[in-house]
Amino acid sequence: MNAVRSPDDDFSERLAEVGAASLTALHALEVTFRRMGPMGFEALRQGMQPVEQRLEAALSPLRDATVPDGLERLCAQLQGGAEAALEGLQGAASREPQRILGAMRAYARAQASLYPLRGVFPVLGRFFAEPHCWGDLPALDPDPSDGVRVGLHHAAGAADDGRGGFVFYVPEHWDGKAEWPLVVALHGGAGHGDDFLWTWLREARSRGFFLLAPTSRGETWSLMAPSRDATPLARMIDFVADRWPVDRERILLTGLSDGATFTLLAGLAEDAPYTAFAPMSGVLHPFNAVNGNLERAAGRRIYLVHGALDWMFPVDSAREARDTLAASGADIVFREIEDLSHAYAREENARILRWFDPSLAVATDETD
Repeated sequence: MNAVRSPDDDFSERLAEVGAASLTALHALEVTFRRMGPMGFEALRQGMQPVEQRLEAALSPLRDATVPDGLERLCAQLQGGAEAALEGLQGAASREPQRILGAMRAYARAQASLYPLRGVFPVLGRFFAEPHCWGDLPALDPDPSDGVRVGLHHAAGAADDGRGGFVFYVPEHWDGKAEWPLVVALHGGAGHGDDFLWTWLREARSRGFFLLAPTSRGETWSLMAPSRDATPLARMIDFVADRWPVDRERILLTGLSDGATFTLLAGLAEDAPYTAFAPMSGVLHPFNAVNGNLERAAGRRIYLVHGALDWMFPVDSAREARDTLAASGADIVFREIEDLSHAYAREENARILRWFDPSLAVATDETD
């Protein structure tokens, strides 16, 4: 005899399908932004079409549905994340630069909406953890201890759009006592720390380190007047280190594009608080040759990443930066990635962390 299904059962299945379709969309967007470039765009666009169709089909019956009592808040959170993911898919399929930038922001908004649901939908929880944690996801979210401040902490900037502020992430399983390293991650041009945070949150949550994602005061980092952003950035680090036990001997500064360029420009400045650097898809700014940074690069640890297909900053500029930094005495690792355009290679995070601090490595890391 077949069991009688209730309307609530049907609604729960709808929610589960929206969650699964959203997860597929998040993975598709991550792959798309990793591979985005002038070459191969049409193949990426075609690959997103069935993902977009599935998510639209899952969302359609939910938009006008009557939500059972008690599920209103969960449904709104899930639908908001799914709608943002759908917006990301649609924008990423465009060749218009502004729509693609909008798609990247929508991708970040989707993660921000779906992250609080990771315990309700374990399939989503996997997206916010590395594979070595999938066997015990609840361990990443233990019952909170009194007075232990974990999760996301936002500090708004002076501007209405939050420019000049930051978001600070403390993994939920931090015990309130352990001294952890800090990764400071700088967004690219026209970016925002609230968005770029998600480039590193999965690793912070899985491996255990503090994560700071600042936002530049202007539309991008102050490359022509570095102290305008570098001084507030150092103050942000002091702010969080006064409230959480940051290991001052383990502070990694990393960034993408303009954020990568600013990583060395500000990071090598006199009295800067950073102990290692990992710029990706940036350039070595000419100011470094006149402000003393190259002299201060001697003995500093730098992990330089660049794509062989970079259309904005050709890879020859990165090879020249490698040679200049090495001649200055820097302890440099250079990773030239054959299939990378002007984009962020998320898979490089694990290698960067293993290089930065061997205690952050895990057994499943690739050892190349």
